[in-house]
Amino acid sequence: MKLIKTTVLATILAAILGGNAMATDYKNNPFTLTYDNAITQNEKGKVNIHPVKYTQKQTGIEVVANVYTPANYDPTKSYPAIVVAHPNGGVKEQVAGLYAQNLAEKGYITIAFDAAYQGGSGGSPRYTDKPQNRIEDIRAAADFISQYPGVDAKRLGLLGICGGGGYSIKAAQTDKRFISIATVSMFNTGDARRNGFMRSQKETIQQRLVDIAKVRALESAGGEIQYSPSFGQNMTPEQVAALPFEMYRQGYEYYAQTHAHPNSQTNNTIDSFQDLMAFDVNTNVDLINQPLLMVAGEKADSLYMTQEVFANATGTDNKALFLVPNASHIETYWKQPYVQQITDKLTAFYGKNLNQ
Repeated sequence: MKLIKTTVLATILAAILGGNAMATDYKNNPFTLTYDNAITQNEKGKVNIHPVKYTQKQTGIEVVANVYTPANYDPTKSYPAIVVAHPNGGVKEQVAGLYAQNLAEKGYITIAFDAAYQGGSGGSPRYTDKPQNRIEDIRAAADFISQYPGVDAKRLGLLGICGGGGYSIKAAQTDKRFISIATVSMFNTGDARRNGFMRSQKETIQQRLVDIAKVRALESAGGEIQYSPSFGQNMTPEQVAALPFEMYRQGYEYYAQTHAHPNSQTNNTIDSFQDLMAFDVNTNVDLINQPLLMVAGEKADSLYMTQEVFANATGTDNKALFLVPNASHIETYWKQPYVQQITDKLTAFYGKNLNQ
C-alpha cells in the first residue's frame, strides 16, 4: 500500500538514532554485544553479565534482559541499581548495554532490557511501539531488578537513552521508586511523529492521520499488518548522504552498519502511530520532583528536545543540564571521549543522589 512514503519515512528516521564507528561484531561476542570493550566472558572478581527473562505483570509478555553486576559482586551485600532504557529501534546489546556495563564498573547493579514487542522480547504484532508499552517496560524492569539479590530497592535509579529517555521522563513522573533520573540524548518521539523532526512536517499532520486511519481500517477487515519503512543495509553512500539531517545519516551508519544487531529493527506498525502522534514527553514534566540530570550533545540537532523538557522540569530544584562539547546526538552512543565524559557525569550524579 502506498502510504505517504516520504513523510512517514522521514518521521521514522527521526526516531531511529545511533552512532558510527566500527564496533564489536555481535557475531564474535558470546552475548551478541555490539559495543567496544564489551564483556566476552564472566570472570570472578570482574563485572559480569547475566541474561535473564521475566514476565510483565500487566501484559503477560516475556521480556529478555541483561543484568550487569559489579566486580566482586556479593548477593548478601546491598547495592544501588539502575534501570537502562534503550533508544527507539535499539536493543539491549547496543548503547543501552554500553552504559549499563560502564555503570556496573562503577559499582551499580544495572539492567538493560529489550522493549516488549521488540528485540528478543515477546509480544505480537512484532515491532509495535506504543508509548504506554514503553513506559510499562520501564516499570516492569524496576519490578524485576528490585527483587534481584543484593539490590537495595530504596536506591533505584533510571537512565533513558534517546527515545528511552523520553519514556523515562514519563515513567518517572508517576513512579517514585526511581529516586534519581538521567537521560542521554533524550528524544521526544511523539513530537517527532506528530510534527516531524525539527518541526519540519507540521503541514502534513492531518493527512498522515488520515492515512494511518486507513491502515487501521484495512487491518481490522482482515488485512496484513502494515509497517513503516525501515533502515535496510543496502542504501548507497549517495543515498545516505542525501538524508536531510545529520541524525538520520549517523543513525543509518549505527543501526545498519557499524553497530548492527539482528534483533534491532527500525520499523514499527503503522497502527502504533495513532498513539505516538498524540503523545508528548513535555506534558506533566513538573511532576518530576526527583533529582534530574539531562545530557545531550552540544552539536546535536535533537538538542532542542532536551532543552524543552529540562525547562519544563519545574518540580525539582536538583537538576542539571550537561552539554557534551562538540558531540552530535549519535556520537553520544559510542564515540570517545564523549562516552567517558557522560559516564563520569552519570557516576557523579548517581553517586550523590543514589548512595545516600
